[in-house]
Amino acid sequence: MLDESLLDTPEGLAEADRRGLLRGAAEAGARVRTAARHTAEAGVGGLKPDGRPRAVLIAGPGAAATHTADLLGTLAGAGSPVVRLAPDGVAPAAGALRWELPGWAGSVDLLLIATPDGTEPSLSLLADQAYRRGCSVVGVAPSDTPLAEAVAGAHGMFVPMATAPYDHQEPLAASSPGVFWALLTPLLALLDRIGLLDAPPEALEKVADRLDHIAERCGPAIATYSNPAKTLAAELADALPVVWTEGVSAGPAGRRFAAALAELAGRPALVAELPEALAAHSALLAGPLAASADPDDFFRDRVEEPPALHARVVLLRDRPIGGLTAAPTARDVALSHDTPISELEPEEGGELETLAELIAVTDFAAVYLALASGA
Repeated sequence: MLDESLLDTPEGLAEADRRGLLRGAAEAGARVRTAARHTAEAGVGGLKPDGRPRAVLIAGPGAAATHTADLLGTLAGAGSPVVRLAPDGVAPAAGALRWELPGWAGSVDLLLIATPDGTEPSLSLLADQAYRRGCSVVGVAPSDTPLAEAVAGAHGMFVPMATAPYDHQEPLAASSPGVFWALLTPLLALLDRIGLLDAPPEALEKVADRLDHIAERCGPAIATYSNPAKTLAAELADALPVVWTEGVSAGPAGRRFAAALAELAGRPALVAELPEALAAHSALLAGPLAASADPDDFFRDRVEEPPALHARVVLLRDRPIGGLTAAPTARDVALSHDTPISELEPEEGGELETLAELIAVTDFAAVYLALASGA
């Protein structure tokens, strides 16, 4: 059950936030600026790339590496394929995970290693394997870790991860906003430098400004009625989120939101891109999860019996209303099945800015849902 009264009690939210999730979301803009500074100091701006790599390989543990690879692949488009190297192993622990380069990887490819830990033995071995194959290697991880030494040994470039003092005092959630932006920012700057996507320093500064703006709008001191993240969390209190995205760069934001709901709030969610989402989820909205599917719910004991789980569509769009869009059809489909709908659309700006806004608002929403539900 969601304690909606907690959403408008900043002191209560702070007490419930044992993992520092709100702090990480609020400091996302600062992490971007610190990471951009570390990237410049590491010498990314001085690189003179000899053409684009054939493929970009990304290795790292957990949701942060997955979301980073997803977003970079979306932004890079068909310029060079971005491939995440998924680990195997017997447990999600630093010493148990194993990464391997694909057999085709060689001197025309680029390996990116992104981890908030840096002690994974297999990632250090992967850097050495890439060096022996002739791959270029770039690592982003906390400084003074074994991975930093391994990347240096592979004649690669190492960028210290932008960390905060409290990162060393508590375990970092893989979906934490601070972790995500600290790993993503250096890689955005690097791929901009080699011509795979457009993320110059001024664009990263605008991303940081937009994240600061969202932190002001969605902070714990802002009341629910004027706070889009708290409003979305309250709307999803007893719902199964069915996340529909429209626009190329909204896809990674929707997939990150679904993963954050699972990891942080312990809530299941479905995600798909429009217009295919309308066909993929039509049977779901017409089935027992539709809001109108349980007429006996009217007679439910509101004190003793938990509410039935019903779908709620969350529409994430990365462009203003107008032009070719499936949004009106999506609204009609949802409402025709008595399914409520929440919509998020960023303010105008560049592609990275609007994407950052969608990610930031949904990150805050996942955090508020986690805290108010006691997850």
